[in-house]
Amino acid sequence: MLRLFIQSERTRIRVPLFVPLFGLVIGSTFAGESPIPTDPNQHLERTCFQTSQPWSDRGDLGSDVAIAYGIGPTLPERMQTWREHGYRVHVMTGVAWGNYQDYIEGHFDGVKHDDEIQTDQNGNRHGHGGNVYYMCPGTNYGKFLGAGIQKALEAGAEAIHLEEPEFWVQDGYEEGFKREWKNYYGEDWQPPHSSVDAQWRASKLKYFLYRRALQQVFDYVLDYNKRSGRHVRCYVPTHSLLNYAQWKIVSPESSLARLKGCAGYIAQVWTGTSRTPNFYRGVFRERTFETAFLEYGAMQNLVRSTGRTVWYLNDPVEDNPGHDWHDYQSNWESTLVASLFQPEVSKYEVAPWPERVFGGSYPRRGPRENRVPIPPSYATELQIVMRALNDMDQKQIEWDCGTAGIGVLVSDSLMFERGDPTPSDLHLGHVFGLAMPFLKRGMPVTPVQLENVGIDHYLDGFRLLLLSYHGMKPLDAAVHTALAKWVKRGGALLVCDDDGDPYNAVRDWWNTGAMKHSTPREHLFEQLGLKAQVSETNRVGKGVVLFMRENPAAFAASAEAESRLAKVAKREARLTWHEANYLLLRRGPYVIAAGLDESPASGSKELRGKFVNLFDPALRVQTEFTLGPGSRYLLLDLEKTQARDSSVLAAACKVIEGKRGSERLSYFIEGVGGTEAVILLRIPAGAKLSADLAGTTITNLDHNSSEHLAWIRFTNESKLRELSVHLK
Repeated sequence: MLRLFIQSERTRIRVPLFVPLFGLVIGSTFAGESPIPTDPNQHLERTCFQTSQPWSDRGDLGSDVAIAYGIGPTLPERMQTWREHGYRVHVMTGVAWGNYQDYIEGHFDGVKHDDEIQTDQNGNRHGHGGNVYYMCPGTNYGKFLGAGIQKALEAGAEAIHLEEPEFWVQDGYEEGFKREWKNYYGEDWQPPHSSVDAQWRASKLKYFLYRRALQQVFDYVLDYNKRSGRHVRCYVPTHSLLNYAQWKIVSPESSLARLKGCAGYIAQVWTGTSRTPNFYRGVFRERTFETAFLEYGAMQNLVRSTGRTVWYLNDPVEDNPGHDWHDYQSNWESTLVASLFQPEVSKYEVAPWPERVFGGSYPRRGPRENRVPIPPSYATELQIVMRALNDMDQKQIEWDCGTAGIGVLVSDSLMFERGDPTPSDLHLGHVFGLAMPFLKRGMPVTPVQLENVGIDHYLDGFRLLLLSYHGMKPLDAAVHTALAKWVKRGGALLVCDDDGDPYNAVRDWWNTGAMKHSTPREHLFEQLGLKAQVSETNRVGKGVVLFMRENPAAFAASAEAESRLAKVAKREARLTWHEANYLLLRRGPYVIAAGLDESPASGSKELRGKFVNLFDPALRVQTEFTLGPGSRYLLLDLEKTQARDSSVLAAACKVIEGKRGSERLSYFIEGVGGTEAVILLRIPAGAKLSADLAGTTITNLDHNSSEHLAWIRFTNESKLRELSVHLK
């Protein structure tokens, strides 16, 4: 998980198809004519980063927002340093853990709360050392967090981020949890590991407790806004549902979007989560790209049709300091590309802890004890991509891939069946077994949040949904009504379930009161008008229900089973079936592409034209690319840019356009201090180019007159300097 170094390391404005956000005109800014300019689109909060440090040249990424982490005594001063350097400032603090000894020791409300520390069945307290523990949030815990963020509100925070509301599956044995159990269920606590029913009820309670705590904080901020006339927003940075289920953590996830005052999420997906191994065709290994693709998709489906916002996190390093720079770079490219395959999202957290990226030392490829700073080429590549991420809100979207419109239904209850005595499949085969056969065939399958299917238009665009109640259960009966309506309107629902999950017997809505179903699947089929004995293919209204009486984890265990699932979908789901061994998406002038290894699909995809690979620190023009297995690309299609002459196309620094003239252009630039910068500029035909930076002539300048392109290279500094480009 993302952790602090101080603990352990750790109104949209639409533009034409391509008007580079590096070069928006903001008025006359020649020296002596006006103050230093600012980016006129900064209010869109397109990109951000989080840091526990004050401003430094190693952490100055040039994003729209700096998120100051931690609500300790230095917070106001740290916030001010970022504000003085032109950033909008948010504040982030941990929800489940932090330096919250005042609460534990009773200094907040006069009552000691050490019995609210998450504890396992052996009496072990769950923490990070130094009296920093994961908490079981009692009734006053949310009030304590609200009082803590008061200093952030007073210091002018524009938004509050409440990070990682987490309750570990292995915990729930502390006295505070036992009290909450009695209050919530009206019965005595049961050890969670004693039965599947106790484990289910423990997880539902954990889910509720952090939702309650967060609502208390949201209410605190809403009340502050009412009193102050301000509009401070609240977001929840959180791992994906898939990762929390894999790592055996319970968190409120989708239910937060229904809470008053929750503006949205940061999707904390990065190498550390996505490299968690899984099975495909019986092979167990890391699949960072595919796992990240599904994780980002799950997070987007938390907010789709809800009006909430989501940022996608990318991490150029990761929390584990034992990998080498090559590992970090290749996995960052995989997760970055995976995030860009969700075109509904155009906001990004470009890094947590930028100081550890641009100021840290990690092994080079080879002996692990040989630790070196970030390679210069990677530092340049990162800044090129960080600048491009400001420009991803594109109107024109075009897929080139296998069959689209396929989803795998997932519920927050995936987190409820992960503990003893009978945990669900260790490697989440009941999810990956349904998703991977389609994703590996180039089909952009996405997790679909079961709790959201009743939202108007939420299922628009989906043609095939896959569902199993192995490893999860529907949290209420209403979702079945919505699914049945969708099928009857023409959808295809493929249900894979042998009804063998022991959690079918837990006490919940499908088998209590007037409900007498042995499994929730029976209730779903009742809503669909299907009898107890159903065939593999069943027509329901204008749609179809396919039923495979199998545990879906089997589809992850062998190539034969995986192929069988794909064949049933191809034969019976009434789809226009197309397989590919790649995914390709055009977002305006940007081409996002990934070649898939292990793909059953054959052939190769060739791209021809004039492209700039934004992963190339030299920003060279290339005319062809092959999407081979494992390839990852973020390309700028020069033939699609439609940019005017004298426009910045890409840059490894922040660029704000100043005054434009027929013979002279002015830009203000800055970047991470000491890193190598390059600017790719489109120039008029026949221009004779020269440039100077802060009054000093730039000698590292290349010019391709036939392509009307120029490359200007220099060393970044963390301060705005004027770049003058002369065209005569």
